[in-house]
This record gives sequence, C-alpha cells and structure tokens, in this order.
Amino acid sequence: MKKKCKIILILFFVLLACTKKTSLDKNINSSADSLPTYLSLANENNLPLQIKQNYCQKALTIILSQKDDSINKANLFKVANRYYNMSDWKAYLKTTKLILERAQKSNDSVHIAKAYMYLGDYYESQSISDSAFMNYFKAEKLYLKTNDQYNLAKTFLNKASLQYNEGDFFESEIGVFKALRSLKKQEKVNDLYYESYNLLGILYNEREEYTKALEFQNKALAILQDKSILSFYQYKAASLNNIGFIYMNMGDYKQAKFFFEKGLEQENLFEDRASLYAILLDNLAYSKFKLKEKDQLPDLFYRSLRIRDSLDIASGVVSSKIHLSEYFAFQKDTFKAFQFSRQALTLSRKSNKFINTLEALKQIALVDPTHASVYSEEYIKLNDKMVKSERKMGEKFSRIEYETNEIKDQNSNLQDKNKTLIYVFSICTLIGLFFYVYKTQQAKNRELLFKQQQQVANEDIYNLMISQQNDIELTRIKEKKKVAQDLHDGVLGRMFGVRISLDSLDKVDEAEAAPKRKKYLSELKNIEQDIREISHDLNREKSDLINNFIAILNKLFEDQQNTYEAKLIVSFDSNIKWELVSNAVKINLYRIVQEALQNCNKYANANTIKVEFKSEIDHLVLSISDDGVGFNAKRSKDGIGLHNIQYRAAECKGTVTLKSAKGEGTLLLIKIPIDQKINLQK
Repeated sequence: MKKKCKIILILFFVLLACTKKTSLDKNINSSADSLPTYLSLANENNLPLQIKQNYCQKALTIILSQKDDSINKANLFKVANRYYNMSDWKAYLKTTKLILERAQKSNDSVHIAKAYMYLGDYYESQSISDSAFMNYFKAEKLYLKTNDQYNLAKTFLNKASLQYNEGDFFESEIGVFKALRSLKKQEKVNDLYYESYNLLGILYNEREEYTKALEFQNKALAILQDKSILSFYQYKAASLNNIGFIYMNMGDYKQAKFFFEKGLEQENLFEDRASLYAILLDNLAYSKFKLKEKDQLPDLFYRSLRIRDSLDIASGVVSSKIHLSEYFAFQKDTFKAFQFSRQALTLSRKSNKFINTLEALKQIALVDPTHASVYSEEYIKLNDKMVKSERKMGEKFSRIEYETNEIKDQNSNLQDKNKTLIYVFSICTLIGLFFYVYKTQQAKNRELLFKQQQQVANEDIYNLMISQQNDIELTRIKEKKKVAQDLHDGVLGRMFGVRISLDSLDKVDEAEAAPKRKKYLSELKNIEQDIREISHDLNREKSDLINNFIAILNKLFEDQQNTYEAKLIVSFDSNIKWELVSNAVKINLYRIVQEALQNCNKYANANTIKVEFKSEIDHLVLSISDDGVGFNAKRSKDGIGLHNIQYRAAECKGTVTLKSAKGEGTLLLIKIPIDQKINLQK
C-alpha cells in the first residue's frame, strides 16, 4: 500500500519542484512590436502552443539584436522560462546554452551560475540525473564563491530533490539541512523554508519516521500563512495532500481522508494545478476504499485517471490503474482487476520507471495467481536492479562531487605552483637585477676611478710641463735681463761712443778723418756681430719653449732605453707646430706612448721599437711599431691597455688602428684631426 502511494508522492514532488514561476500580465500592451508584449503573450496560458512559441521567437530576435549586458541576459532568462513552461525543451536548452556562452564570455559569474541551474532543471526534466546533478553542483560552487546564500540554498534544495528522486534519502536530507543553514540570516525566504520543510517531511515519511514527517509538514503548512507566497502554486493543497499521505502510510485512513478532502476544497485548485487535483482525487478515493466507503467509488478513481491521461502523466495513470485493479479485485471483478493491472504493467514498462513497474508487478501477481511466480521473479530482479541503480546513481553523485573537487584542488595546486614559479622567477629576476645594478655600478666606479687616476696622471704631466715651463720662463727672464744688460751696457754704449766719434770727424780734415772713420766702421761691424749673437740666443730660447713637450717625451724615451734592452727608434716630423697643439692633446699623446711602450715591454718580446710623430693633411699621426711576437688582434680587443689607448684617442676625437699577427709584430696607428690653419704648417 505504501509503495502505491509513494508513486503519487514522487510524481507530485517532481512536478512541484520542476514548475517555474510565471507571471501573466493581464494588461497586454497594445503595441505588438514591443518586447514586454511578446514576453507577456508567450506566457498566456489561453493561447495555443504554436502561437506562444512564435511570440517567444519574436522576443528572442529582439533580445539578440540588443547589446549584450545584464538586462539582456535577464530577458534571455525570461524567454527560457517561457519555453520551460510550455515544455519546449529543445528551445529551452538552446536558449540556456546561449545565456551560458554569453555569461562565460563576459566572465559574469552570477549569470553563469544561474545558467547552470537552468541546465540542471532541463536535465532533471529529461530524467538525466547525473547531468542535472553536475550542473547543480557547478552552480553551487559559484554561489559559494560569490557568497550568494539565497541561491545557494536553492541549489542545495534542487540537489536534494534530485537525490530523493534517485532514492538517495540520506544525502538528500543532508542537502536540505545545508539549505536551511544558508537561509538562517536571510529575510523574506519563506518560499524556500516551505520547500525545505516539505521535502524533509517527505523524506521522513519514506523512512517511516512519521512523527518527524508530520512535524515538518505542519511547519511547512504554517509557513503558508505568509501572504507573500502566491496561492497560484497551491502549496497549501500540496501540504494537505502530503499530511494525508503520511496518515495513509500510518494506516489512519480517516485522518488521511480528512486532509485529502480539505486539500480538494482549495480555491481554483483544478484551474491552477490539475495534476495535484488528480493526485488528491486518487488519494481520497483510495482512503475511502480502505475505509470501505462505497460512495463516489469507483467514480473518483475514474475522474483522477481521466485527468492524468489528458495531461499525459504516465506515472499517474499507472498509479490510478493499480488502484482500480485493487478496487475491482476487492469487488471480486477479477477480469477488470486483471485488465487494469495488465495495462498498468504495460504502461509502466514503457515509462521506464522502476517504482511504477514494481507496484504493477506486485498487483498483477495478486490478481493473476497462476503466473504469480513469474511476476514475483521479475519483481525480485527488477527490485535488485533498482537498488543497484539507486546505489550506482548515489555513487555517481558522490563521484561527481569528488571529481569536481579534485579538479578544483588540482587547479588550486596548479595555481599555487604557478604562484610559486612566479615568486621564484620574481626573486631570481630581482637578484639578477641586483647583480646587474651592482656590476654596472662597479663598472662605473672602476671607470670613475680610472678617470680619476688618469686625471691625477694628467695633472702630474701638466704640472711637470708647467714646472719645466717655469724653469724655461725663469731662464728666459734671466736671458732677457742679460740681453738688456748687454744691449745697454755694451752695444748701446759702444754705439753711442761710435756715434759721438763719427760726429767729431766733421770738424777734422779728410786726411786725418779717413783712418778714424775706417776704425769706427770696424767697430760698428763688431757691434753688429754682438747684436747677431744676442738674436741667436733669443732664437735658442724660443726653440727651448717649443721643445718643452718633446723634452718630456725624450725623458720617457731615455727611461725606456735605460730600463729595457729593446732598441728604441724615435722620430719627430719637423713640420709639426707643437706650440699650437693643445695641452690636452699633448697629455693624451704622452699617455698613449707610455701605455704602448709598457705593452711592448710586457708582451711583445721585441728587439726594436719605433715611435714616429708625423704630419699629414689635417691630421697628426702617431705610429708605434715593434718586431715582436705579435698577437691575434681580432681576439684581443678587450684588453685594459688597448681600452685606455682608445679612450684617450677618442678624447682627442682621433682614431685607433691596430694591426698585428702572431710572429709578425704589431703596429699601432693613432690619427688625431688637427686644423692645419692653426696647428700645422702647410
């Protein structure tokens, strides 16, 4: 008996859980081209299915032409709702997948989660429980992430309903209590509280914990005092049916009858929920049958059967025919009893619902005892199959949760590994950057130190040149004084004496003056010679000034010859006007010669070294060559010595040419641009 009633309960709960909320706009806008009008017309129950589908398609066309934003997605959900309500599953699935695709493209987690919920509803309507569970579970994860407790509770309830339908009562109960925990701090959620208490009542009824079942069904019924819960869904009639069903299972058919009759008294029940009306009729008829009340029987059974048949509710039709078989068996009408049981069995096998087939087998075995063993054997096999199927589905649900969590954990681990790699890479980059900065700074410091050392060396050379210049200047001053003294004391005095003497000859006769004039002319020649000697001394002073830089170089060459065995050959082009070459160029030339000689001494192992200063058009050329061992010039361009030479040549805006090969000696050529009008003699 309990199994027969269970069929009715399962049918009722599935229909109750799957039904979408609708909002019928009675005041249809006169403009048939507006989106709200199309959506409203698509939801009008009085219109034929094809017309409603056309309105839905028009609404969808308008929505797809609009900008893809949150309002656009909300309108798409409205279209999906209307397809759901008219059971156009293909269009419903297509619209929902479109919403999911758009939401994923815009990374809109709110609408992604809602789309998963809608997909779960689709697969549940098609009895594809594992796919439904998977989508509900995906929605659950997103709602957990966004902390959307209201929708999270709805997801828990959808999963719990699915688990109940698959016979996984324990996990279903856990899911309901998860939903209740999510609703604790929420306001205006009595509709979800109702669904939670109602499902708990059904679960405890299945486990034959009737006291708890009644407790939660009464809680659900009490919540319906909230006027915000729409009467359109006939929740009160559903609760009264469920309470009556509990009493039916307890064997208290009188109380059961009371609640079924009360449920049927609800206003507009048949118009709003014809399927629920049929369930109440069938349950009332069965209660009367058990109470042996013959009034309205079997008419109530037939009325329920006709409604279910018109609504194409296969499981409901099976239940009605099983009850009619029981009724006629009690009335000793074995033909009708067998006929209805046989029809119920045939239809249940087509519907592929194990519970319906089991109830039909159980009934036909009673009314067809000759084949009872065959039916019983089939019953046992099918029952085992159902138990295995329920266990398998429960395991599948658990595996879906586990694998999804496993994937999430793997993704989390992968993210952690990626973060670790990023951290390691960042640290290595920072360390590398630190060493780069350190090395760069170190190189800059070395370069600065080198410049400072060069500056000190330049200052030493400059001071040496100044010192020698001062010595020459002192000598020049002394020479000037000496020349002045010689001119004043010697030449001028003598010239004055000769002039006086010559003047005196005018007073003497020619014969006496002639030998004296000759004597005085000879004296003038001597004075001329003295002046010439003084002039030569001045020229030697100028040459000393010019040869100041050359003297410094010669000192360097003298030290080279005294220290090393290699023969040194030096030549200076006389066309070079050294007095017009800047001190900066002279200092750098000195340093280049010094560095080149040092390199020859260290590495060349030469017998002869040549240093030449030559004048070319617009250039001063320094050539330093040796007949040493030589080297591979292409591989040895990064030496510090060569770098210093290149640096000094660059300061003079000159160029460096290095020619060398192993066993062929080395030639270093420095060309410094010089303005010939200023620095060189043409």
